[in-house]
Amino acid sequence: MLEIRYASNNKDAKAYDTSRLREEFHIGGLFKKDEIKLVYSHIDRIIAGSVCPVEKELKLEAGKEIGAEYFLERRELGIINIGGKGTVLLDGNEYELDKRDGLYVGLGIKDVIFKSANNADPAKFYINSAPAHREYPTVKINIKDANPVHLGSEKELNKRTIYQYVHPNVCKSCQLLMGMTLLDEGSVWNTMPSHTHDRRMEVYFYFDMDEDAMVFHMMGEPQETRHIILRNEEAVISPSWSIHSGVGTKKYTFIWGMVGENQTFTDMDHIDNRDLL
Repeated sequence: MLEIRYASNNKDAKAYDTSRLREEFHIGGLFKKDEIKLVYSHIDRIIAGSVCPVEKELKLEAGKEIGAEYFLERRELGIINIGGKGTVLLDGNEYELDKRDGLYVGLGIKDVIFKSANNADPAKFYINSAPAHREYPTVKINIKDANPVHLGSEKELNKRTIYQYVHPNVCKSCQLLMGMTLLDEGSVWNTMPSHTHDRRMEVYFYFDMDEDAMVFHMMGEPQETRHIILRNEEAVISPSWSIHSGVGTKKYTFIWGMVGENQTFTDMDHIDNRDLL
């Protein structure tokens, strides 16, 4: 299943009500048994979604929406497993992924097949994909191999570790950046103070949340902020003109993926909290 979302103008988005905001930017219905759920956004043409093999193997197909014979004919792929042990087969080569293991898959791989080791504890593969211009090697990335960046403080309630999985410090990719952020106990804010980056868009995927927990994801231009409520295993598309900060009612984890003009992680326009409206 590939759902299409079109790009939204920042001036138009100011007039969106809650339901329209969710229609344009919220991604739900992920990790359904034996299904692949993908959202294709015309914002830098990122594809984000989930693969949840339980009783059967699932193959990533191209479809007419991307105009290719196979999914990675002109694309690259990032995968992070948030469930039980699973395997990704790439043209017959097996890569076992435990919980929080990642995989970068380069342009040109024809067959991408997902399966779980135990259907009582299935794998949950969260994926991001971006257009690619050249082939780079496939790389398995354990969280211990990811590049950690420590940010925030207990005083600001935003002490966290950013694990860079698909990043120039870890492996080569064309434009995709992808990683996972873990908050320390007692911290509830991510990406605060806020920033924007005109050179890249972003998708946030929130998980490891209790059933009654919520994240208030802040978006919009710095002087026209809005929010979207997200629950466990839901994602949100963030255009380059939008801030992307969230605060949770309880503990949570999130995966971020970026696509755009460059891969310089620190290339961002910081916003003083006093300038947010």
